[in-house]
Amino acid sequence: MSVDVEVARTRKTEQKFVFSDHEDGANNTENNGLCAYFLTAISVVLIVVTLPFSLMFCIKVVQEYERAVIFRLGRLLKGGARGPGIFFIIPCIDSYCKIDLRTVSFDVPPQEILSKDSVTVAVDAVVYYRISNATVAVTNVEDYGRSTRLLAATTLRNVLGTKNLSELLSERESISHMIQSSLDEATDPWGVKVERVEVKDVRLPVQLQRAMAAEAEAAREARAKVIAAEGEQKASRALKEAADVITDSPAALQLRYLQTLSSIAAEKNSTIVFPIPMELFKGHITM
Repeated sequence: MSVDVEVARTRKTEQKFVFSDHEDGANNTENNGLCAYFLTAISVVLIVVTLPFSLMFCIKVVQEYERAVIFRLGRLLKGGARGPGIFFIIPCIDSYCKIDLRTVSFDVPPQEILSKDSVTVAVDAVVYYRISNATVAVTNVEDYGRSTRLLAATTLRNVLGTKNLSELLSERESISHMIQSSLDEATDPWGVKVERVEVKDVRLPVQLQRAMAAEAEAAREARAKVIAAEGEQKASRALKEAADVITDSPAALQLRYLQTLSSIAAEKNSTIVFPIPMELFKGHITM
């Protein structure tokens, strides 16, 4: 019974606190509303009294690519961002912030990254983004440009750290799409739309560049030797087939002699060649 009584007392105390908080909030809201009405009335009276000079401070203009987010007494004004064109503010109680909706680009500084196969490389990139919601960009993040830059550098390091060196060099397009999707998802609550990410350069250490160059040179030399060997093999087969044809037809050898004489006579007229049949040498060896 004592436990139930204690629980009941605790619930009553919590209800009292809740009611008191609601009452304090209602009182604050009522007080703020009265102050806002009072300040607004005074500002309107000052504007009317100082006409037409006050219009210079009341009428503002934003360009086609800009939007103005207006705050009245610290609260976001209903209706969203204003613009493009002319809009009206109350100088004493209104403040506004211009937001550029054009696409902005920035360079990500070179990042020292340890790849998946334990190779240290320096990678830099360029990011293109724009503001998709001016109101959210002002109210949800302090500095959307600086936040996007820091997030881009961090995302670049995180994504490239999961790739091998060969993938970094050969799959730049897929890596750029992966970074772009990750950045776009992270910056969406800030009203920022990441349109494109491009990996600019992958810088390798000098020693690694020399090792890769030596490896590529050795691979080229090996391929050249293989190609030369294949050529010699094909040439020897062709010579063997030609020898078989000449062996089957002795007259073909005589025709080859005559063809050689005609080619020599065309190039060097002073040279005289007398073909000697091979049978003479065979008979001499037999004797």
